[in-house]
Amino acid sequence: MAEVRKLLDAEIRERLNKLNAWSLDQGKLYKEYKFKDFVTAFAFMTKVAEVAEALAHHPEWFNVYNTVKVHLSTHDVGGISERDFALAEKMDGLVKG
Repeated sequence: MAEVRKLLDAEIRERLNKLNAWSLDQGKLYKEYKFKDFVTAFAFMTKVAEVAEALAHHPEWFNVYNTVKVHLSTHDVGGISERDFALAEKMDGLVKG
C-alpha cells in the first residue's frame, strides 16, 4: 500500500469543497446521514463496512434510529489523509447508488 501522509489544511479545504455536505469537526471529516428508518440506516452501515474493510480504513460512527454520524481521520498520520476522502466519496456513492 502506498505511503499515506497527513494532508495540509489548504489541501483539506480544497478537497472538502468537492464533497457533498461534509465538514470538519474535531479535526476530522464529518457528515450526518439521515435515512427513512433504522433498517435503511443499518443497511447503509453494512455496505460501508464491506467497503471500509476492503480499503483497510474504518470510520468512527454512531447510529441512532435513522441517523448515522460519521467521523473520518487516519490515526496512523494523526489527521486527515487521502484515505479519508476516498472513503467519504465511496460512502456518498453508496447513498446515491
